[in-house]
Amino acid sequence: MNTVLRSRSREVVISGDRPFVMIGERINPTGRKVLAAEMRAGVMDRVKADAIAQVEAGAQMLDVNAGVPMVDEPALLVAAIKAVSEVTDVPICIDSSVIEALEAALAAYEGKALVNSVTAEDERMDRILPVVKKYGAAVIGMSNDETGITMVPQERVEIARRIIDRAAYYGIPAADVIIDPIAMTVAADPQAGLITLETIPTGTFSMRPSSRSRCMPG
Repeated sequence: MNTVLRSRSREVVISGDRPFVMIGERINPTGRKVLAAEMRAGVMDRVKADAIAQVEAGAQMLDVNAGVPMVDEPALLVAAIKAVSEVTDVPICIDSSVIEALEAALAAYEGKALVNSVTAEDERMDRILPVVKKYGAAVIGMSNDETGITMVPQERVEIARRIIDRAAYYGIPAADVIIDPIAMTVAADPQAGLITLETIPTGTFSMRPSSRSRCMPG
């Protein structure tokens, strides 16, 4: 199963039959005070520099997050994506928990984006998935729900199936849902990695290992 993402001039295919696709995630103001301050002021020099550096280091896609407190996130996310697109042609992974920001970014993006992400809470799926469908995007499905993150592999698979089924209800093909089986930090739970490895073959669909560096297919 192939998930195809596009920018204006480049195509990336995420598939279990192909090598991993590396998604750079440095363009995120969380925990980066200087970047957050610059983005709040509308200065995109560091965003552009980070985009260039990640692509030069091998990233085939770039995750863009504009979650700066007390700003107009829809406008800032659009500005950040445009800044990235000025200096690189790799496809974009749009990263926001704000539905208005997601929609604004998807409307402005020239290509087929990846949305990061949707979890299995009914309200989240019913808000995000119609927007994903509207703009012909793909989406990352996180294998957790309102109960949190289960440490039982089969339960993670069942949660993933709920996301895929709800996406299908909204007309999104399974190929456009990339499942993140979730890898918790080994420091927090020594069994975390093993649980993730057990989760992946349990499902009949492809999954993407997660650790805050990305990714594989869905």
